[in-house]
Amino acid sequence: MSRTDPIPDPDQDSPVATLSELRAEINRLDDTIHDLLMARAQVVTQVGSLGGKGRIALRPGREAAIIRRLLARHEGDLPRRAVVRIWRELLAATTAMQAPYSIAACEVTADGSYAQCAREHFGALTPLRVHRTPALALAEIAAGTATVAVLPLPVDGEPSPWWTTLLHQGEPRIHVVARLPFWSPRPEGTPRAQALVLAAVPPDPSGDDRSLIGLELPAGLSRARFTAGLSAAGLVPGHAILRRDAHSEATLALVDVEGFVTDGDPRLAALVDAQRPPVVLGAYAVPVEGDAA
Repeated sequence: MSRTDPIPDPDQDSPVATLSELRAEINRLDDTIHDLLMARAQVVTQVGSLGGKGRIALRPGREAAIIRRLLARHEGDLPRRAVVRIWRELLAATTAMQAPYSIAACEVTADGSYAQCAREHFGALTPLRVHRTPALALAEIAAGTATVAVLPLPVDGEPSPWWTTLLHQGEPRIHVVARLPFWSPRPEGTPRAQALVLAAVPPDPSGDDRSLIGLELPAGLSRARFTAGLSAAGLVPGHAILRRDAHSEATLALVDVEGFVTDGDPRLAALVDAQRPPVVLGAYAVPVEGDAA
């Protein structure tokens, strides 16, 4: 049965289906869905064999693009948020088929909302360890004992912001690759945490992205001049965090900008106020909001 071949409508001339007939049709559709899932898994296995051993199969940008595409074609009574949930579990399972992966979540709330947020996005059965500090979660990524770290979204005024450690790092280089939660509005009872996902792989574009850039600026530089400099360089700034350390002559800045920015983007060299070359800390797919979810 295709999307254009519905079950007979009682208001039409065709006879009304009985309950047993409708249940039989549901069973047939379940078998068809299951057959397609198994076929999809076979294709994923082939994809995994092309990547080679030890490859991290995580592709948050492509996953976001898949979900956006499905939501754009979705119709009928099934809630759109259910489509997101179904495919998030499917994507988590098929990612694990290609290479084992686990989560290191930094939990800073009493209600466990960051761990719940990680579970919602990466699947109910994906191995997850909870840490009380961002440093411990990031250490797992650096050591290769976790694939992704879920950390609180940076805010102004933090005493020891985790993002500053990404400005000067060795190998493996850790990037921001996603933002959670990916969909809203949030129904009652769902986690309200706002988080970023980090991994030892570069982000991949989704088609609608924002990038995070870290900079070292002169200590007296104003926020207005900083954002004006970004705009003059052709970067469209969003939220910016300026951290002025009393023991340093510089101001550290974190800003999210429109689009998918890479290390070689010529606009970075046009940021004349930067005391050192700007660092692209990563990028994330813009979450789905409003009626789209």
